[in-house]
Amino acid sequence: MDIPIDVEVFCADGLCGRSTKVVLRPKTDEVTHLVVRQQEPPHKEILIPVTAVTATTPDSINVRYTRDETARLQPFIETEYVQVDIPGPAAGAYFTDPYVYPEVEILPVKHEAIPPDELAVRRGALVEATDGRVGHVDEFVVDPENDHITHIVLREGHLWGQKEVTIPISEIEHIEENIVRLKIDKRKIGTLPAVPVRRR
Repeated sequence: MDIPIDVEVFCADGLCGRSTKVVLRPKTDEVTHLVVRQQEPPHKEILIPVTAVTATTPDSINVRYTRDETARLQPFIETEYVQVDIPGPAAGAYFTDPYVYPEVEILPVKHEAIPPDELAVRRGALVEATDGRVGHVDEFVVDPENDHITHIVLREGHLWGQKEVTIPISEIEHIEENIVRLKIDKRKIGTLPAVPVRRR
């Protein structure tokens, strides 16, 4: 199964959003969730378990949930409100500098709701061989039996032109949010066999 990023996501009852990222567990190379920006306002991003994916094509992902069901899923961006003391003059006070009194303000702080030990990877994340940049992440190839990544697919515009380059997960040193670091050099990548991407 191939999981494309930045494509339309269809629920059981119609278009429900667009994929923006995948969440994976780097220690096991397992994809756990899709991040989907909802079609309907306020267009929030939600986490959809990868086990809900029923089919994929190069341009779309189908999930078993309805649009109403996705609206109740965990948001990817969570907001918490933090009390902050801001030094400033007290209202109505007759003191002059250096006397200041803190003003209390409640500020919203947004953060990604990524489960512990997991990582969100975006389409376009940089791919680096041992001797420099080779391209950007376009898609992930996932074993449907266990949801583990088997290959990454490079986006068009990489060093090898129009050839679809698939890199086995065994050749990845480690994955960060915006970069995939490989164990091999550019010459070795050029000799890798093309692995057909099978979409279910």
